[in-house]
Amino acid sequence: MPVIWLIDAYRAGERGQVRALVDALGWPCEVKVLSYRSHVFLPHALGQSTLRGITFESAATLSPPWPDLVISSGVRNEPICRWIRAQSGDRTRYVHVGRPWGALDSFDLVITTPQYRVPPHPNVLNNMLTLHSVTAPRLAQARIQWESTFADLPGPRFAVMVGGDSGPFTLGPQAAARLGAEASRVAKAHGGSLLVSTSSRTCSAAQDALQSAITVPSYFYRWPGEGLENPYEGILSWADRLIVTGDSIAMLSEALATGKPVAIFDLGGMRDVHDRTVRDFRLGGALYAALLRWFWQPLSRDITLVHSQLHESGCATWMEEARVTPKVPAQTDLQRAVAAVRKLLGKG
Repeated sequence: MPVIWLIDAYRAGERGQVRALVDALGWPCEVKVLSYRSHVFLPHALGQSTLRGITFESAATLSPPWPDLVISSGVRNEPICRWIRAQSGDRTRYVHVGRPWGALDSFDLVITTPQYRVPPHPNVLNNMLTLHSVTAPRLAQARIQWESTFADLPGPRFAVMVGGDSGPFTLGPQAAARLGAEASRVAKAHGGSLLVSTSSRTCSAAQDALQSAITVPSYFYRWPGEGLENPYEGILSWADRLIVTGDSIAMLSEALATGKPVAIFDLGGMRDVHDRTVRDFRLGGALYAALLRWFWQPLSRDITLVHSQLHESGCATWMEEARVTPKVPAQTDLQRAVAAVRKLLGKG
């Protein structure tokens, strides 16, 4: 049985991905939660192998015997994982999830997605979507848990999964009102209802506009819920169809894991930067658009590449398109990732 260390990610989205991978591998794992020295940036900027970016107390937790496999994510963890591999005499294998910042040869395996535009490389697995922990057993449990909340709403039930600002795209009052109106129109045409879940990235103004625009029977979860349990997995389990704002690749990944039809809502400009859709303006969004167009690609991510692959493969549609039965891949991204890690360790 291989010895695994998880150098835990320091951002929630990446943390969910690496933990999903570790859980799916099914091997015992020791989780290392580190504290970072925020003013130290040269080690990860220069692709070094060192512990200078973490506190002395955190460094003291990294000692022999060295693991067979170290898994992590995030630029600050790259020098640490390279250091661990060096201390083991290069016996430890290093798997990085998400955007790689160092040279691709400095990893044993990179599991990434299209928005980071990582070039083809023997060490790179380019999945279509992010890793996650949404599974059939979890959805079945959530369906039982949320039955009293959702069962009486008329079907078909349309989930509306709402994110927020992302890169050049903005989810403000105008986009939110358009989403509420379009989702209501679709639900009304089918005699159904909406199950709406906003998130930590959904601003108050957008939540207000979205809720005001809804004209059909609905359940509306307003972040942060004021002590209410988050119904996210319950909505995934009870929805017959799902509408997901295109800013969140993680939510799209989890929605597609249900095997139900998924539609992407365009915040404006996600398919054509010159479209005439009324959009919310955000200075940060305009600056990010310039970054995407004019500056070094590794500094940005292009989520429209994910949208294009999902649409072209038949896994998802745009919201206004006629509904079709989604194409279900023969192997999930998580299964591909697990297979690649097992092969790396000679366990395939």
